[in-house]
Amino acid sequence: MVRIAGVDIPNNKKIWVSLTYIYGIGPFLSKDILSKAQIDENKQSNLLTEDEVAKIRDIIDSNHKVEGDLRQVHFLNIKRLMDLGCYKGIRHRKSLPVHGQRTHSNAQTRRKKRKILLR
Repeated sequence: MVRIAGVDIPNNKKIWVSLTYIYGIGPFLSKDILSKAQIDENKQSNLLTEDEVAKIRDIIDSNHKVEGDLRQVHFLNIKRLMDLGCYKGIRHRKSLPVHGQRTHSNAQTRRKKRKILLR
């Protein structure tokens, strides 16, 4: 099993699909990474050589934020909105839908667990 960016990518799948298991890499970005590394995107992930894996790792590490770094950026953006007290930040703080969805008959997933707010 190949390990890239701290994630074990699955065997017996095409490499472009396997790269999408890494947080922050979607289908378009995985195909772009493989074209930069000059690797066939239809190749199975368990058939990669060590050199090809090293090329993929170098491209991901040098050009893209993935996994922990990206999660931290998202968390800090949400925390900034909450500290500002803007509308989106207040909706995050109250665990309500942020993007204008209705809450009267939907949004059970977002509203189910209420966080206890310390004031």
